[in-house]
Amino acid sequence: AALAGLLGGIIGVFAGNLSIPRIVLSLYKNYIPLQQVVSLQWPLIALSLLLALIATLGAAAIVVRNELTEKPAALMRPRAPKSAKRILLERITPLWSRLSFNQKVSYRNLFRYKSRLVMTILGIAGGTALILTGFGIKDSITATGVQQYGDVIHYQAIVRLADGKKPAAARDILAKSKAYRSAGTVSGAVAKLSAKGHSLSDVNLFAPANGNDLEPYVSLRSTASNRKLTLPRHGIVITSKLAKALNVTTGDTLKVATTNGQSKRFTIKGIAKNYVGHFGYLSNTAYHQLAGNSAKPNTLLVRLQPQSSKQNDRLAKQLLNHHAIVGISFTTTAKKTLSNMSGMLDPIVLIFILLSAVLSFVVLYNLNNINVSERIRELSTIKVLGFFDREVTMYISRESIVLTVIGIVFGYLLGNLLTAYILYQAETEAVVFPLTISIVGYLTATLLMLAFTGVVTWLTHRRLQRVDMVEALKSNE
Repeated sequence: AALAGLLGGIIGVFAGNLSIPRIVLSLYKNYIPLQQVVSLQWPLIALSLLLALIATLGAAAIVVRNELTEKPAALMRPRAPKSAKRILLERITPLWSRLSFNQKVSYRNLFRYKSRLVMTILGIAGGTALILTGFGIKDSITATGVQQYGDVIHYQAIVRLADGKKPAAARDILAKSKAYRSAGTVSGAVAKLSAKGHSLSDVNLFAPANGNDLEPYVSLRSTASNRKLTLPRHGIVITSKLAKALNVTTGDTLKVATTNGQSKRFTIKGIAKNYVGHFGYLSNTAYHQLAGNSAKPNTLLVRLQPQSSKQNDRLAKQLLNHHAIVGISFTTTAKKTLSNMSGMLDPIVLIFILLSAVLSFVVLYNLNNINVSERIRELSTIKVLGFFDREVTMYISRESIVLTVIGIVFGYLLGNLLTAYILYQAETEAVVFPLTISIVGYLTATLLMLAFTGVVTWLTHRRLQRVDMVEALKSNE
């Protein structure tokens, strides 16, 4: 066991350093200019070897300890089979009575070898979870852009007006564009928000000129109940990541300080869903309490039909040529960044699939081999009794198929938990990744696990066809 653990660990160290990092780097070269410099990380290598030895030696020590408690005479004879016990399915008489003899034997054997049952379920669940995690990370990053710029934000551009300038000139230029749909007038500012000893700068404040002007451009929905939020006459609505950073909730107060030196305390009236950036939303009345009654709307939220980057650049140039406009930004830039991030994760998904394939195949193949070896006399007996090769194979493989299905179901749960944990760790100060796993991820994980089980069943069938029944039955003499 020590030799196997050490040799396997050494092979794994060199295979890992020479394969996976280089594969990832070569795939990422399509997106980022990288040099293939892979160095040996000796602390990690030592930890890997230590864990491998603990796993192999620990398992061997447990088995040896259990065997050495037996008397030598008992060890020289085949172990008596465990006494039969009624299983749960037997108590469901209408279902149990409809099962064939072979099916009844298979289901009873499932609970006869409990350690093998647990190991198979964990192996399949782990492989399924790895595949779901790979797809989940990619799908969640994709969903960040889709939900932020589809469900929350409905405008495609922000136009900043010069101080004291009216939006009429900007509207005239926008109206000449075929992509123009509408524009909402809001007061916008960048502010620093602070509460409970925490503070956060570069928070975007928006206040519509009229009460309902914000609705076509931004959807405010509660993080707790998903219900629609309306802007309060007094108070502020902030986004979820901002509330988390300041450690505040609905009903708390916070201080808002603009870059112009104006400041005021507001009560938090709602916390809205948001995935990218930090935003605070005020009514026109509340904004005037902060910035003064002389404050005028200085921002247009613009809705546009889909158009190319060149068309966006042309529209931006036309707007910036006018003295009343000082800036314009498009949400398509942020959407493209998130889309590129999602595309860069394709190699990671591939790595997760390869790792899950190795894990699942090794677990299934080894457990099936052990199962056949331990029950070779039983299998030879039923073969002598006239069972066909296919029936003998299904006699033992039916257990693996059932456990694979159970493992896949557990893998769904484990995959969601693992994906949620990774996304939580990957969150930045301004970005939240919603847990999203597409149906493609579930189908891929399910089909691959079933495919691995099919391959192992075929290999088992080939082995059972070559069994020498007479020699197997004479093995204990």
